[in-house]
Amino acid sequence: MFEHKKLQSLNEYFLEPGSRREEGVFFYRINGYNGEIHGFIKKYYEAARMSGVVIEGRIPNPGEQQLDYYGEIMGMGFEMNTGFLSASLKKWLPRMKGYQREQVSLAIYGTLDGMRRAGKNENILKNAYIKFMCWLYYKFERVVNQLGEQKIPKILYEGEISNYELMLMAVLSGAGCDIVLLQYHGDGNYLKLDAASAVSLAWDGGNMDPFPEHFSLKALREEAARELDKERLYGQKPQLLNCTNAWIPGKGLSDAKAEPRSRGSDPNLFYNCFCRIHGVEDKLTYLNDLFQFQLEITNSKRKLLVLEQEIPKPTMEEISGVARKNYTEPGQMLADLAANNIKYTANLELQRLISKAFLDVMLEEAGRQGMNLNKLTNQAVYLICWLKRYQPELFSNWKMPEIGCFVYLGGCRTRQEAMFVRILARLPVDVLILTPDLGTKCCLEDSLLYEVDYPESMAVDRFPRDSSGIRMGTAAYHAERELDAIMYQDSGLYRNHQYGKANAVTLQTMYEEIAILWEQEPKYRPNFSTVEGAVNIPVIYAKISGVKHGVSEYWADVKKLVTGDTVVSRKVPYISTAEPNPVKPYVAEFFKNGKLQREKVKNHPSYQYGFLREEIQEHILDKLQLLIEQRIIKGTFENGMEYTIIGVILNLNKEVLRMVQKFDFTKKNPKFLYISTTEEMMTLEDSILVSFLNLAGFDVLFLVPTGYQSIEKYFNRKLMEEHQIGEYFYDLQAPDFGRIPFNGRQSWRDKIFKRGS
Repeated sequence: MFEHKKLQSLNEYFLEPGSRREEGVFFYRINGYNGEIHGFIKKYYEAARMSGVVIEGRIPNPGEQQLDYYGEIMGMGFEMNTGFLSASLKKWLPRMKGYQREQVSLAIYGTLDGMRRAGKNENILKNAYIKFMCWLYYKFERVVNQLGEQKIPKILYEGEISNYELMLMAVLSGAGCDIVLLQYHGDGNYLKLDAASAVSLAWDGGNMDPFPEHFSLKALREEAARELDKERLYGQKPQLLNCTNAWIPGKGLSDAKAEPRSRGSDPNLFYNCFCRIHGVEDKLTYLNDLFQFQLEITNSKRKLLVLEQEIPKPTMEEISGVARKNYTEPGQMLADLAANNIKYTANLELQRLISKAFLDVMLEEAGRQGMNLNKLTNQAVYLICWLKRYQPELFSNWKMPEIGCFVYLGGCRTRQEAMFVRILARLPVDVLILTPDLGTKCCLEDSLLYEVDYPESMAVDRFPRDSSGIRMGTAAYHAERELDAIMYQDSGLYRNHQYGKANAVTLQTMYEEIAILWEQEPKYRPNFSTVEGAVNIPVIYAKISGVKHGVSEYWADVKKLVTGDTVVSRKVPYISTAEPNPVKPYVAEFFKNGKLQREKVKNHPSYQYGFLREEIQEHILDKLQLLIEQRIIKGTFENGMEYTIIGVILNLNKEVLRMVQKFDFTKKNPKFLYISTTEEMMTLEDSILVSFLNLAGFDVLFLVPTGYQSIEKYFNRKLMEEHQIGEYFYDLQAPDFGRIPFNGRQSWRDKIFKRGS
C-alpha cells in the first residue's frame, strides 16, 4: 500500500512519482483560503477532471438496481481475506491489471480490518465491502484502471465528507491516488470522524482566511469559462507589457521628463508613468514649471498631447465613422468594435496593445451594476472616437522604446473621460493629470494611479504653451487670492459675478410678503443657497388682481416698483408680432433630438448675443432648453411650438438683454412688471418671454386691475400665485410713471399690500 507523505508546497501534488522527494501519495484537506490556494484549486480541478474524479457533494449510496446487478454478477458472499477480495475485483472490474488489483484489495482489506478492530461485526463489514465495490464500479472505475501509471490519479472532494466516503478515500489513497478535500466550513465535522488526522492531513499554508461565501467548484468553472471567452475575445495578445510607475521616484513632472531608455532595460516591457498631481508646490513658479516641462518634452522629440478642462465630445462625423453592427451581448460587441476600428498597420504590436487596453477597461465597465448593452456600446463608441482622434498625435511612427506624453489639465469630469485616460495609461504613454485647484474634483480611479499632493491651490484654466501666454502672479497677487477665497467661501459674502450658473426657485408667498421680498436681495430671501457652483435664486412670480384703493394712489404705488432694475410692459402685447425676427428662418436647424444645438446656435450669423458675457450666454441657453423640456407652453413637442419658443428667446430686445447682462446672481435680481388693463389677452410671444424670465431669475409680477384671465391662455398649468386685493377697474390707462410724483409718506406695503380695506 502507498504511504501518505507530507507536503512542503501544494505544487508537489503535480509532480510525477519519480520526481517526488519520497515515494508515496498525498491526502490533504484544505480548510482555508488565499490567493495561492485559489490558483492551486483551479489547477488541481483540471487535473482531477482530466485523470481522476471530481466529487461535488456526497457520493450517492448504491441504488436498488445497482445492488441487484451486483448480486446477480457477484452473489452475496463475503470473506475477510485478500485472496477473496482480489478474486472479486478481477470478476467485478475485469479491466484492472494485476498489480492494480493487488493494491486495491490490500487497501480494502486494511480499511475493513480497521473497522473489525474497532468492534464492527461481519455483517457491517460485508455491507461496507459491497458499498465500496459498487462505488468503485459506478464512480471510480477509470481511477482504479490508472493506478500505478506515470500520472497519479487525482480525486477532488468538495463538501462535508461522510464516514463511509472517508473510508473509501482511505482505500483509494492507499491504492495510489492523490486526494484533496475542500472543506469550506472548517475542520469541525471532519475531526468527528478522524480526530487524530490519521487518514488525511490539514494543509497549513499560513495567512489563510475563511473561504469566500460564494466560492465553489461551480464558480471556478464559470470563472474558467469567462477566461476562455476572454481569450477568444482578445485574440492574439501583445508580447509587450507595461511597467507603470514601478520605476519612478515619485516626483511628478520630473518623472515624466525621464528619458525612456533610462527607465529600465527589459526589452519585453515599456516603462511609463501614470500620475495625478493635486495642488501646486509653489504658486510663483508653477506656470513656468509647466512651460519648461513642455519645452523639455518637445525638445527631446517625444510626442506631447495637452488637453484642458475637457476632452471634446466626439462629433457626429466621428461617431458615424465607427464601424458597428447590431449586437446581442457585450463580448460580441466589444470584439467586433475592437477588430474593425482599432487599426495601426504600421506596427501590429501597438495595435494589439491598444486593443488589449481598450478591452481591459471595457470589460471592467461591462461588469458594473446597472450596465446594459446599449449604454456600454455608446461608451465604447465614444472611446474609439477619441482613440482614433488622438492616435496620430501620440503614436505616429511609434517604435520601442518610445514613450509619448499626455497631459490633462483640470481632471476627469465624466466616466468616459476617466475610462479614456485609463486606456492611455496602459499604453506607451506617460499620463499626467493636473488639478492645481484643490477645489477641483477628478473622478478618475485606478489601481495603477500614483498620487502626488501639494498644499497650495491655484486656479489655472490654460496650459502655458508659449512664453507670451504665461501670466505669472506676484506674491501679493496670490496672497490677495487666498484672502479672497477665505472671505467669499461659505461666508455669506460674494464677489461680483462670483457664480456663473443659477437656478430659479419660485416662492409661494402670502400676499403681504410680496412687498417685503420685492425690495430684498435674493440672498436674504428664504431658500437661497449656493450648491456645487450654482446659485439657487428665490424669485417672485405672482398675479395681483383688482385695485385696493383709488386709481391715482394705485398708479403712484406702482411707480415705487419701477426702478433701474425693472422692465415695464405698460400695454399688451409687450412683444409685437410685427417686429422683425432674423432668427426665425433658422430655428429648425437649432433643435434636434430634444436638444438645443448650442454650438450651431452660437456660430450662426443670426445669433445676436455674442457680445454678452460667456456665462450669461450659457445661462440664456440653459433656461431656453429648460423652458422647452418643462413643456410650460401649450403645444411644446406637439405642433412645433419648441421652434417658436427658440425664435422668441433668441430675439430678446435690448432692454431685456441689458438686464440679463448685468444680472449678478448673488445680488439684486431684475424685475419685470406686466400691466394688463383691458380685455386684451396676453400673446403667445409674451407668455414665452415671461416664462423664460421666471426661469432666468427675474421677479415677474402681473398687475391686472380688471381681474380678467388675461395671462393664462398659453400656459399648460398654473405657474404663478394669484392674489385678489380689491375692486376691479376697467379700461384704465397705465400712466407715464416718470411724471407721477413720489409719495414718500406711505410705502407700497402700506397701501396696495396692507391688510383691511
